[in-house]
Amino acid sequence: MGGRASTKVEGIRAVARVFETDPTTVLRWLVEAAEHLEVFTHYHLRDLHVEQVQMDELFALLSAVKEGEVTEAQAIKRLSRSPHWVWVAMDPVCKLILAVDVGDRTLAMAQRLVHQVTQVLAVACVPLFLTDGFREYLTALVTHYGEWIQPEHRQANGPRPKPRWMPLPQLLYAQVVKSYRRRRIVGVSHRVIFGTVQTIESILAKRGWKINTAFIERLNLGF
Repeated sequence: MGGRASTKVEGIRAVARVFETDPTTVLRWLVEAAEHLEVFTHYHLRDLHVEQVQMDELFALLSAVKEGEVTEAQAIKRLSRSPHWVWVAMDPVCKLILAVDVGDRTLAMAQRLVHQVTQVLAVACVPLFLTDGFREYLTALVTHYGEWIQPEHRQANGPRPKPRWMPLPQLLYAQVVKSYRRRRIVGVSHRVIFGTVQTIESILAKRGWKINTAFIERLNLGF
């Protein structure tokens, strides 16, 4: 990744040479463009109806310059590197990116990614979710797509059972679980968490697909 970081710096310098300006000016352009695009995305990406959502997290070394620690000129010369996980959610049907985030591989980040997805989807939209075997996705999905259920009082006497937070009946979720040996994939299994195998397979069959996370994995590697 060191080569990529230096390539990024050289790219900024190359743009500066073409426009005959200072590299720090190009850096400011990038920041302003990113802020504008974020506002644009938040305005237009909403009330979406999607059939499927694939989510994935990828470990990467990203260039990061902490605010106030170095000057803009120093930032151009050296981009500090720190490990992060890149989290992405996308609609594999139309290839629309629904959310991108960066952080540690934790439940909090899984919750944050799912929350961002729910913010752009229509209220009644509960798509089929497909992820890898990271268990925190399950908790995050149930948190956002759940409801309180009052269990039946099966005994004539005794206290009334407490309500339970349960996944919505329409929630569909499957995992692609990969087995590794010496950093090589030696097996892939499919695990249906919520919904039935028949229901999930029928949704995917309309596209000629089976349970997979191939689309999001390719996109994440590109990131």
